[in-house]
Amino acid sequence: MLNHYETVFILTPVLSDVQMKEAVEKFKVLLVENGSTITNEENWGLRKLAYPIQKKSTGFYSLLQFDGDASVIAKLETQFRRDERVLRFLTFRLDKYAYEYAEKRKGVKSKEVKEN
Repeated sequence: MLNHYETVFILTPVLSDVQMKEAVEKFKVLLVENGSTITNEENWGLRKLAYPIQKKSTGFYSLLQFDGDASVIAKLETQFRRDERVLRFLTFRLDKYAYEYAEKRKGVKSKEVKEN
């Protein structure tokens, strides 16, 4: 059975835009190769961190929502740990209420993009 997951990760701020997009693409390819389907991707950009991590005060935030098997999570988090560009990450399974909220938020975001 496929579960709904959401992962947020912070990339080091010394990357260029091209390097940052390449890192996000690497994780997307890993998910797709392991049978997951990506339902939403958001780039939150460069943001100030709540506290310094590895002497850095900012980082590139990215969010990926996907449907997949539980076995893919271990592979994804292993790649997060191996990649020195990743400062922090958090992956969690969405329950039905969180999934409904995520779907509603996606709809609002797509409306905003169409209006602009």
